[in-house]
Amino acid sequence: MCRQLRFFADSIYGWFAYVSEKEECLLEDVLIAPSHSLAKQVHEQYVIHVLLSAELLRLNLNGSYLPKLLSHDPNEITTEHEITTRNRLFNVDGFGVAWYSAAAAEFNSNGITAEHPALYKNAQPPLHDTNFRSICANTASKAVFAHIRAATATPVTAVNNHPFVFGRHTFMHNGVISDFINICRDMVDLMDDDAYANIHGSTDSEHFAALYMTYLTEGKGQKSWEQQYTVKQMRDAMRKAVGMVVKLQREKLGGKAEPNSLNLAATDGRQLVAFRFRNHAIEQPPSLYYSTKAGVTLNRKYPDHPDGKENPLAHKQVEEHGSHVIVASEPSTYNSKEWELIEKNHCLMVETDGKAQLEKLDYPQEWNATMN
Repeated sequence: MCRQLRFFADSIYGWFAYVSEKEECLLEDVLIAPSHSLAKQVHEQYVIHVLLSAELLRLNLNGSYLPKLLSHDPNEITTEHEITTRNRLFNVDGFGVAWYSAAAAEFNSNGITAEHPALYKNAQPPLHDTNFRSICANTASKAVFAHIRAATATPVTAVNNHPFVFGRHTFMHNGVISDFINICRDMVDLMDDDAYANIHGSTDSEHFAALYMTYLTEGKGQKSWEQQYTVKQMRDAMRKAVGMVVKLQREKLGGKAEPNSLNLAATDGRQLVAFRFRNHAIEQPPSLYYSTKAGVTLNRKYPDHPDGKENPLAHKQVEEHGSHVIVASEPSTYNSKEWELIEKNHCLMVETDGKAQLEKLDYPQEWNATMN
């Protein structure tokens, strides 16, 4: 029972990421206005098992909108544990949003030249927060990370909300590091001092972020957080952190090590890396989608509307919209053709020019937990 509750509690977060070389999005357009926006997912339930039959793939039940997601393996085996614990209940324990701004670079003479993330977090649901609404109505950015949370084991406090920021780098996670309490101290021992000192909360996700930053910067500390790394370096650092988590679990727990659900995302404001990973032969991680088209539908300047309604505010042509990539736990536009499901154990990499590439995450089969 405890095993199920741990997975259940930490796998019902949701998040939304947007990155573009030139095209800003209005936070209100992407996070609040759509019927399936991240902010409104707080009040809805995810019920994955209704998607087990193909004819129900586009069913909108209790606000859930998860096209192209089949919760089974090729042999049509789906565990009861997986069906009942993935993507359910309410995300009511706060939220966070990071958006990239050039203000610091414009006003400082300390060598900072890149856009940096501004960060807002609150421990209450976003639609109840008038400050959040005001920020979103008046803020546009070329890079946005937003996250909603449902907590149990760790305190309901803003400091535990994603995203987590390290200099110009931003990180967030949907899922769970299994048996985190058993490997936490070993993870900390692997971090550089500055990365460890930047941990302000108690979540497994923030500790993973610090380990990722240690590997990305090769332990060179806070000054190295201002550098831009290649998207492949970001991917390699994330994979190394995933591998270390699995290694520590196997060393501590042996055959009793449980699988992890690691939907991970990191950005420097121009590039993005996202993992959808679960080290189990059959079970799936939480849902994750990407789109290179939905940003137009989510932008009130352009024709169409995220809910399929008429958009009287449109005054630009679709062709004028810049290239962009969105990664989200759940699609936020009515048109499922705008979205692609990121398959289990795949990595999405977005370069500075906006090009997106999917890559399979090959890993040793001994990483797989059995959950017998």
